[in-house]
Amino acid sequence: MTTNPRQLSEELRNSDDPALRKRRGIIALSALASASMGLIALYQTGVIRHLPDVPSKWFDADRVDASDEAYSRFATPDAILGLGSYAMTMGLAAIGGRDRSPWLQRALIAKVLFDVANAARLTRDQWTKYRAFCIWCLIAAGATFAMLPLALRWCRTSSQLVRDSVSETSGVGQALSLSGTS
Repeated sequence: MTTNPRQLSEELRNSDDPALRKRRGIIALSALASASMGLIALYQTGVIRHLPDVPSKWFDADRVDASDEAYSRFATPDAILGLGSYAMTMGLAAIGGRDRSPWLQRALIAKVLFDVANAARLTRDQWTKYRAFCIWCLIAAGATFAMLPLALRWCRTSSQLVRDSVSETSGVGQALSLSGTS
């Protein structure tokens, strides 16, 4: 993995490497989702009194984001937890340059899959529990869903990189197949 700060800075900012472009996309989408979470967090903590909303009977951000469920985990508003989660996703996407460990790729894929599952659950719950949506939550969910194709494009390549890495370092690569194929 790149440890030279100058080289890492150059790679992350200027490389045309396809994997880095996908990682930048995940970072940008996480930042968009974080912006929505930030606005919701301001509401959930009383910094602002009302969330701007879409004028429609299908939307009620205040009701969704002030619900009991929104405060049910760790005695913390869920938007604050969402900010931490998206920061972790951005961190996993930003670690290392072009030659980063394939295990970091796997961790990022797993994190994006977790984020997508959570966004899908929360979106479903908005309608089934409150019969209304929060536009800011939908923006965050849309950004999260858009991360999925960027992350999944690595699966096959990442699997091969992990197998190659295991083969080179331990000699048991043929016996250990992470994807079920060799």
